[in-house]
Amino acid sequence: MGGVIVIFGGAGGIGEATARAVTAKGYRAHLVGRNEARLAAAAGSIAGATYSVADVTDSGAITQAVAAAAEQGGGALAGLCYAAGTITLKPVARISEADVLNDFRINALGAFQAVQAALPALKAYEGTASIVLFSTVAVQQGFTAHASIAMAKGAVEGLTLSLAAELAPKIRVNCIAPSLTRTELAAPLLGNETMVNAIGGMHALQRLGEADDVAPLAALLLSDEAGWITGQSIGVDGGRARLRTKG
Repeated sequence: MGGVIVIFGGAGGIGEATARAVTAKGYRAHLVGRNEARLAAAAGSIAGATYSVADVTDSGAITQAVAAAAEQGGGALAGLCYAAGTITLKPVARISEADVLNDFRINALGAFQAVQAALPALKAYEGTASIVLFSTVAVQQGFTAHASIAMAKGAVEGLTLSLAAELAPKIRVNCIAPSLTRTELAAPLLGNETMVNAIGGMHALQRLGEADDVAPLAALLLSDEAGWITGQSIGVDGGRARLRTKG
């Protein structure tokens, strides 16, 4: 066990929590994101962590970030976690082409390009490398105003299956589908405590998620402990996708 794991969205709530969790398992984290100040702060608080500044809509920047991460691992990567994302919630009549393209570019195309860039370094890893992507509960449980983001994340789940088949047995590929989680990305949805409580009450476990609810599973899937798990999309959603406890 050990090696370098590159984490896109590494200064975000789930990305940073995942970096801490994989570090606790003996890996080194290389964080990638757009905000250098936040990346530096996050990396500075995690033992052995390094970082690269990159926008996931820039394929060249993705390639450079992956190369920097691989250099830390002597040319090899133990894993890749793509935790960059968007939350675009609009009725379908108000969704613009720009909204759809932005959601797809950041959530799906960015994930694809990160995997493509990292593939040689993942294959160079001595053990079985791992990729973890992120979807949303809204792919399996339909919600109003989620057409654009659910469409993009649905593509991520399809990508997960295709990659898991193509890259086996050398590289495992899995996906995590959270429900609404308290992160900076979700902050615009969390300003009203009455609404927060109402949304939390829609979950069987009667609360919203926290980054630390999601990160342990991401770290497990990235580690050798999940050595017989691949091609899965796993909900970390307080039961929202499958359970109804009222009415």
